[in-house]
Amino acid sequence: MKQKLIAGIVGAGTISDYHIRGYIGAKVSVEAIADIDSKRARAQAQKYKIKRTFGDYKEMLEQCPHIDLVSICVPNKYHAETAIYCLNSGKNVFCEKPPSVNAKEAEEMKKAAEKNKKILMFDFNNRARPEIQALMSYIRAGEIGTINSAQALWIRRCGIPGFGGWFTRKSLSGGGSAIDLIHSMDLALYFMGFPEPEWVLAQTFRDFSENPAFKGPWGIPDAKDPVVDVETSSHAFISFRTGQVLFSRSSWAEMNKREEVSVTFQGTRGGGMIKRLFARDGIDETAVDTCELYTMENGYPVNRRIIVEPDKKMGREKSVRNFVDTVLGREEPLSNPEQAVALMRIIDAIYDSSKSRKPENVK
Repeated sequence: MKQKLIAGIVGAGTISDYHIRGYIGAKVSVEAIADIDSKRARAQAQKYKIKRTFGDYKEMLEQCPHIDLVSICVPNKYHAETAIYCLNSGKNVFCEKPPSVNAKEAEEMKKAAEKNKKILMFDFNNRARPEIQALMSYIRAGEIGTINSAQALWIRRCGIPGFGGWFTRKSLSGGGSAIDLIHSMDLALYFMGFPEPEWVLAQTFRDFSENPAFKGPWGIPDAKDPVVDVETSSHAFISFRTGQVLFSRSSWAEMNKREEVSVTFQGTRGGGMIKRLFARDGIDETAVDTCELYTMENGYPVNRRIIVEPDKKMGREKSVRNFVDTVLGREEPLSNPEQAVALMRIIDAIYDSSKSRKPENVK
């Protein structure tokens, strides 16, 4: 593997900023960007001095065959087809979350990576946060024991990401809050060691789905005739073949006090919690972070506060650098396709259970 890598970006939306900055920080040359919106592609190219822009990613790969790495920053519907094409073209792929719109597509992405012997990773950037890695060091050292149960929350009161954009259209997103706010569930599974899921009991709701008062302070501009056909909240209980259990709750619009992103877990030797509380939904500058461990020492309950240097970019650039270093053989990957498939199997079961109103086996 050559030491100076070259990257191309598919999708010039806001999230591409983190990918580009991550590559620049890893000393990777970003030489091309593709987006069907040529104006947006040119704006990003000018901002970061990217040499070439394209209206189609296939044309980008054809005209820039020396590209080694591709970041995929497009709506969920296009993750699988774009990733598979890039992998079949001999490129290593770093794809935004969620991995795909369902487990079948995630499995196809995994097979394409294996067939072409290329690296496929996903932007679960929260895994790269320093406090998450601090907690993982205690888990790996055995201080928590087996995590029997966990609770994963990403809840908002006013957080619908626009009305009628791709986020709120099932045909483009695959779903609403359950698939969009997937990070907390992913972190819980990461802490628990990704046990094999067995069944899911879940219910989703569409409350406030057409009420502008519940719109978030960011996202996609409202469409003229908006389509909102996805859930605004999801509550799920997941059981694993190991006997471990997980409760997962997510919401764009629900009667919560404030936005909270958290994972709490209970183990056989200790427990822990990572939490981010927002004074205002969606505004990172208003958030307060907490990272704690819970144990018993000398017969007394003890709460340990873990103090790390905060990452204002929430691991987004670090996760890109980890992808680069994985390709170069310098680091172990923070995510892998097997985990992506397992995660999407749970998402599928959440939607199946909500529809059937009974527990569903994870297929």
